[in-house]
Amino acid sequence: MKNILGISVLNVVSTVPQIIISTTVSSTVTTANTGHNVEDRGDLNFDVFKDDPRNYVLNPKAVGAATKKVSKAVEQAVRDNKLTVTLGGDHSISIGTIHGHARAEPNLCLLWIDAHADINTPLTTPSGNIHGTPLSFLVNQLKDTIPWAALPSFDWLQPCLNITDIAFVGLRDLDPGERYILQKFNITSFSIHEVDRFGIHEVIARSLEAVNPKGDRPIHMSFDIDSVDPAATGATGTPVPGGLTFREGMFIAEHVYRTGLLSALDLVEVNPEVGSRQDKVNTVMTAVEVLTACLGKKREGNLLPGYQLPMP
Repeated sequence: MKNILGISVLNVVSTVPQIIISTTVSSTVTTANTGHNVEDRGDLNFDVFKDDPRNYVLNPKAVGAATKKVSKAVEQAVRDNKLTVTLGGDHSISIGTIHGHARAEPNLCLLWIDAHADINTPLTTPSGNIHGTPLSFLVNQLKDTIPWAALPSFDWLQPCLNITDIAFVGLRDLDPGERYILQKFNITSFSIHEVDRFGIHEVIARSLEAVNPKGDRPIHMSFDIDSVDPAATGATGTPVPGGLTFREGMFIAEHVYRTGLLSALDLVEVNPEVGSRQDKVNTVMTAVEVLTACLGKKREGNLLPGYQLPMP
């Protein structure tokens, strides 16, 4: 029996870990007869920095220090043979989660489930927000596009992914620099148009075939809640209409779990500080359902091995 470790990460959206955990993720996984145990290693507390004005990106000192801490925590959890769950927080935490995972399992592949590609470089990002750039810090082929000398808070970071390790699903809001990078390097990506055209089963099958053709690589899945349509996930920072349905999001979670290869999961961009009361309820519910499906809860119900009907 493999244990599941939840690392609750406090980042930009500081109330998310407590809210999701208080919605009984742990008890849901246990009572659903998944056969797993959940260990909550608690929140990571980050130092507060007086950051510089925008230097290519916003808040580089704070994010650099925070993601370094995340990386160390995730690396240790993976080395402890845990299926590691990191709760955000915005998507910049994935700099740390993927880096830490790669240090423990260098052969990983990445499924990026998101409305956004988040592969702007510090020189292409229109907003300067690092949560729109995390993959550019991690991809070997983009190493020379990063102004490392101007960002000393990331001097601990070494790129750890190749473009052939990544598959995007659900894209529908890309900046010009991101579109250029995806086309230039022919990165596996399925926009919401392809999801509509081929169906989510085919899209996930093609994604896994592209990044893990032999089925022998650990999977890191980074799941941004804004990949799902705002009708179900309105409490998020950058909602984009026309997203995955709730059922498509659940299918992705269930299908990836059933590969037996899911090694680390990020669940990010749940922000209960925005949206209506119903938006907050819907978004947290969706996040919990997706998370527990990633951890083995089946919509058709679960049975532990050897279950027998009780006799009078």
